[in-house]
Formats: sequence, C-alpha cells, structure tokens
Amino acid sequence: MKKNILVTGATRGIGKAIAENLDGNIYAVGRNEELLKRYRNYFVCDFSKTDELENLGKYIIEKKIDILINNAGEYIYSPIDETNYNQIEHIMRVNLLSPLFLISKVIPNMKKNNWGRIINIGSISGVMGEACASLYSATKSGLIGGTKALALELAEYGITVNTINPGWVDTEMGNSSSNDGDWTKEEIIESIPQKRFVTPEEVAEMVKYLISDSARGVTGQSINLCAGLSVGY
Repeated sequence: MKKNILVTGATRGIGKAIAENLDGNIYAVGRNEELLKRYRNYFVCDFSKTDELENLGKYIIEKKIDILINNAGEYIYSPIDETNYNQIEHIMRVNLLSPLFLISKVIPNMKKNNWGRIINIGSISGVMGEACASLYSATKSGLIGGTKALALELAEYGITVNTINPGWVDTEMGNSSSNDGDWTKEEIIESIPQKRFVTPEEVAEMVKYLISDSARGVTGQSINLCAGLSVGY
C-alpha cells in the first residue's frame, strides 16, 4: 500500500524535486496555489499565519500522513544589529516552530501504525554557521537538535527522524542567496571542494533512501549533503 507523504515547500526547488521523485500519495504544501495545481492533492498554507498553520494541522490528521518532509523555509542575509524583532520572529516561526508543530500532528497516526518517517531539510549553515545569516543558522541548528531528541523519543514506535543539511543548492533560493552575500557565485563555487552546487535531485534521492525500510536503522542523524563544504577548505 502506498504511503501518504506530505511535502512542505513543494512549489519549487528542493521541495518540488522531492515531491516529484517519491512514490506514494503526495500531499503538497506551499503558498502559491497556481504552482501547487500541478499536484492532485495540495494545501495552500503560509507558515507565518497561525490560523493557516492550524488548518494544515487538521488536514494532516485527516489525511493520516505516514511520511513528513519538512522542507519549507526562508533565508535572510542581514547583520544581527540591522535585524529587527519582526524579522527574528518571522524566520523562527517559518523555519523552526512550524516544522515542530507539523511533527506534533503526524505523530499520533505514526504511533498507531508503529511506523513513520520524518525528514527535516536543514542546511549546512546550521552545522557550520554563516556570518550575517545568524537567524537562518539558528533555526537550522534548532532542527538538528530537535531531530536528535525526537529520534530518541519516538524510536520505540518504529518512527525515524533525520535531518539532511544541503550545502549550496542549484535552486532559485540558492542562487538568490548567493547574490545577497559578499561573494559572487563563482567565488562560492571555488570554495566548495567539488567545485559545484548540489542538485535538488540529489537531495530527493537522499530523502528516498531515508524513508525506505533499508534505512530503518538510521535515525537521529544530521547528514551533510554539501559537495564536501563541511569538511573544510
């Protein structure tokens, strides 16, 4: 029987690649309804709005989600002393609070089935830190910490929880964030050991493995998919 898979941030980039490469009943979540219409099942949700997030929680319970892919996230490049409270609250809500809330909604069904998969899409910035992106780094580090704790909490129920930390990825977000910083894309590529950006499809393939029964012993892990960036220069 096909599993019910919910993918957030499914309209473009990594989320789109994941949703299009997994075999199951895909439930796509995003803010842009026009882009979501490519999927049979979709739910429009802005994570910065509490009422919409709560409605998504009800949708998750209704659809009996077996696999949750927390991919949606936002990036902000700003020195901390030039960052206001609203920006801090917004990115914390979108990148960290919302994924944890969605996890809380999928767990009852997973416990009932004694099986479940939760994949958080983090970032190499949550592992290494990134100057002028402290808010983004903090939220992604939070996902890693939550992953470890939840893996322990849920292990006896056949539920695995893992985080994938992509480095620079060849997506709209990846390219725009490189433009926001102090380095050119060419300079960034030069700093990556493999001299390339990771592709969204590589992340999708890692997700495919982690949700499979072959990976049932892999839980609580923070996996760096970064073309060698985390190793050093």
